[in-house]
Amino acid sequence: MLVLTGAAGVLASWVITLDKFKLMQDPNFTPGCSLNPVISCGNIMKSAQASVFGFPNPMLGLVAYGVVICVGASLLTGARFPRWYWLVFQAGSLFGVGFVSWLQFESLYRIGALCLWCCLAWVATIVLFWRLAAFNIRNGFLPAPSWTRTFFTDFPWVPPVLHIAGISLLILTRWWDFWTS
Repeated sequence: MLVLTGAAGVLASWVITLDKFKLMQDPNFTPGCSLNPVISCGNIMKSAQASVFGFPNPMLGLVAYGVVICVGASLLTGARFPRWYWLVFQAGSLFGVGFVSWLQFESLYRIGALCLWCCLAWVATIVLFWRLAAFNIRNGFLPAPSWTRTFFTDFPWVPPVLHIAGISLLILTRWWDFWTS
């Protein structure tokens, strides 16, 4: 799952980064994913929120998702990591899911547009966070009551599905008039 979510994140970050560079060279450039007033990647890329740390956000994604792929590939080769490593990795994924949650809010309620590639990065980050949390809880790396361990053993797919469904409902209700007209 780490390799898949990391690859999805790298793909999204790569495409957004390339389009951002094209936009910086030509202010009239329209990204291919700018389809209508709601799905408008160009509006997202031109916003202040697109470069929170002083450089385009997807460049951070290229590095972070690259690390995720490396960890996943290491596990596939048989590597084992200590508890502290998993807790640091969980903290990084918590930062990631917090950051994309802020970006979701900004996209929906401040910028008023969606970027499909950003949405792919959001989904990858959410799935990564919840699957990593399930792993850490099941293995006792994160303290949790026994019922939580049982839940994350039997139903690890429920939290990411509910999380993504909640965001989908926010998107649906935010632009209800647009979608239904």
